[in-house]
Amino acid sequence: MDAQAVQDQSDVFAFLSDPAVHKIAEPVTRIDTHGAAVFLAGRDAYKVKRAVHFPFMDFSTLELRRRACENELAVNKANARDLYLGVVPISRDKDGLNLKGAGAIVEWAVHLRRFDESRTLDRLAERGELDQDIVAKLADEIVAAHRRAPRAVEVGSTLSLERQIEETLDSLDASPEIFPPSEALALRAAMTGAFARATPLLLAREAQGKARRCHGDLHLRNIVMIESIPVLFDAIEFDDAIATCDILYDLAFLLMDLWTRGLLHHANLLLNRYVSACDDVEREIEGLAALPLFLSLRAAIRAKVTKLEPAKTESVLALAHKNFVAAGAFLRPFPLDLVAIGGRSGTGKSTLARAIAALIGRAPGALHLRSDVERKRLFGFGEYDRLPESAYRKEHSIQTYARLHDLAALALAAGQSVVLDAAHLNAAERDAAAELARKAGARFSGIWLEASTGLLADRVAARRRDASDATPEVVAAQAKMLAGDIDWRRLDATRPLEAIATEAVAEIHGGATASL
Repeated sequence: MDAQAVQDQSDVFAFLSDPAVHKIAEPVTRIDTHGAAVFLAGRDAYKVKRAVHFPFMDFSTLELRRRACENELAVNKANARDLYLGVVPISRDKDGLNLKGAGAIVEWAVHLRRFDESRTLDRLAERGELDQDIVAKLADEIVAAHRRAPRAVEVGSTLSLERQIEETLDSLDASPEIFPPSEALALRAAMTGAFARATPLLLAREAQGKARRCHGDLHLRNIVMIESIPVLFDAIEFDDAIATCDILYDLAFLLMDLWTRGLLHHANLLLNRYVSACDDVEREIEGLAALPLFLSLRAAIRAKVTKLEPAKTESVLALAHKNFVAAGAFLRPFPLDLVAIGGRSGTGKSTLARAIAALIGRAPGALHLRSDVERKRLFGFGEYDRLPESAYRKEHSIQTYARLHDLAALALAAGQSVVLDAAHLNAAERDAAAELARKAGARFSGIWLEASTGLLADRVAARRRDASDATPEVVAAQAKMLAGDIDWRRLDATRPLEAIATEAVAEIHGGATASL
């Protein structure tokens, strides 16, 4: 029995592991975590809370486990209604244990419809199958989940976060054999300092309704592809105070999971798609000031929980230490960059921006701000809706660049680097980008992409489902609009993307190279 276990559940686990109980011929698969044992049996799955008592989670009595099962059913209905079938008692009568409710109830289980466990996002990531289309859909699903999540009725998520920080740091201190004391002390100083600085912002976001009853445990293993849709499941059920948090803190678990797996571009895409799809873009960008704290705490919690796994193998302990190191790294200072990418339509500005954003600034990379998207937002249009020609008049372009610069200023003030993706056809627009960086105390890099008019016309004619409304005629007109000397780094846009991106990153990093 585990050190934290308060009751022997081996008879229940043996019962649910028996194929005959489920009237199937194939073996039952058992999955153990620090808080539950899951039994995959044919088309069904049964999840039993482990009789454990941790500082952050108490399943020590049958009644607490029953309530946790019922709460799990309730908190997952909104995001995974078709997966959760009910709560069932496990009883004992004169013939032994049964799932029919006959006799005295000795345990409770959540009954789920079994899904293809090879399609959880952690498995897809391990096989290299987590593509960017899935990440884009995932961002939309999370935004929708946060929109419908109940707002916190009482103010208190910031205080709850402070308690989580203290409990997590204390837990790390209690395992010096895994987490070196000097490094744990440094993490404590950095994290408590970051929380103190972020407290006014977090309290303001509470007042704005950004604290909601969220998923709370949003990492890759708790998301599964069902048909072509990412489904969020296994939300935190044992403590509403932990799950009631800032929506960016909820998102941060997934960003941290992607980043520490080395999926930097996936993490960056998720952040950018999420922020762009939110109803209150400005407030979410301001909230990025708390993101290093959120990422660090999520990594520290992952380290704490990983060391509690029932099987304390060498690889499990190594993973705990890896996340502990990441927790410290997320809080280290990082240079602030503003990168502006310019060029006519069809040169690949947005493609380059997406390719390099993850490699710029602190985790999870730079905020990618695109003029085509912001222009449509100003007119109340969707990303792929076509604007009328009148929306491209000079006065509307001035509004669009002003909007881009306002958002960029918010991000830079929050400590997040920025990639500005816009044509920047005249000197005034290019100078304004450089001035924005100067005012924010950020390093500035201007990248100019160029190619022949014929090639650019062919490219825009071939586009499908893109935010840009450019046509071959627009490309030709842009050639006549170019004004002033272009003193940005000029790159040949006809080359392969990897070559262009490598040169762009080297320019931004002052000659240093980075892995793409």
